[in-house]
Amino acid sequence: VLEAHLALMRRYWSHDERGILTAQTNVASCLGDLGRHDEALVLKREIYARRVAMGGAADRILLAGGNLSSALITAGRFAEAKTLLRDEMLPMARQSLGPTHGLYMDTEEWLGQALCMDP
Repeated sequence: VLEAHLALMRRYWSHDERGILTAQTNVASCLGDLGRHDEALVLKREIYARRVAMGGAADRILLAGGNLSSALITAGRFAEAKTLLRDEMLPMARQSLGPTHGLYMDTEEWLGQALCMDP
């Protein structure tokens, strides 16, 4: 159903980039829940890249990055997750939201998880 919704969004509302990204996020989340982690990771990479390219609100970009980092950790790609979190997301969160913002602290927590889980 979610994939059909995404297809409809792309066909009839191709101008609604944010709506398409939301639909893609829902599909990626569902794929992850079904254990189809490789497919979810591909979509989450695309979503994050498009959010960064679109610019806009840092919280949307950081949430997409958080979803991607979680998928990378699940896939065992700890080095990639750490690089994403430490080099891209944490500086963005610090600069745009400040060190006391909840999403900044979430980003630090995600980095801590990647550091702890890396064998």
